[in-house]
Amino acid sequence: MTITITAFESSPDGGRGLARDMRVRWALEEVGRPYAVRLVSFKEMKEPSHLALHPFGQIPTYEEDDLVLFETGAIVFHIAQHNKGLLPEDGNGRARAIAWMFSALNTVEPPIVEREQSRFIVGDKRWYGELLPILEDRVRVRLDQLADRLGDVQWLDGAFSAADLIMVLVLRRLERSGLLEEYPNLCAYIARGEARPAYKRAFEAQLAVANHDRGAKDAKRQ
Repeated sequence: MTITITAFESSPDGGRGLARDMRVRWALEEVGRPYAVRLVSFKEMKEPSHLALHPFGQIPTYEEDDLVLFETGAIVFHIAQHNKGLLPEDGNGRARAIAWMFSALNTVEPPIVEREQSRFIVGDKRWYGELLPILEDRVRVRLDQLADRLGDVQWLDGAFSAADLIMVLVLRRLERSGLLEEYPNLCAYIARGEARPAYKRAFEAQLAVANHDRGAKDAKRQ
């Protein structure tokens, strides 16, 4: 059973590990499943062949035999359900981990993305300087709550799980914002995730694509 995922041919993050295929790469590395990557351009993402896999024309997608999935939460959940290592064995622990997965995507990530995207959408407006602190305070509300709940434990609920995988990558979207530095325990939490061998393999694989893309662009300029 060959697993194939899609990823940006030319990622906007420049290989920083922020593109959402990173979540799927990391999950597959954690459970030891080999996978192939099909790179797609922004133009190809809007073509019928890709829209048949992802109706909203985004990445990543996941193909395994006759199964096609989109949305990283659903993909990581599928991987975790069918492979050992990303969800607890006991029923209650499993349910709590799934709840944390949903909270990372539905509660913590939205204000982070709203702040991030505001610069591109209304960053040129004269009132943007007044808006940004409001958006950052909305992010802080969630970070305050998460930091209080995490405390000084290593992971969200017992052993490392798919919930931590997603939460770490959601929080990494705030790198270079200055906000994370206000929460030492969240910074330490992210660092623990980044120290995992599976994370490092996934990051290097995504970075290799970005480096190849940069090399190809440099070659065209010469």
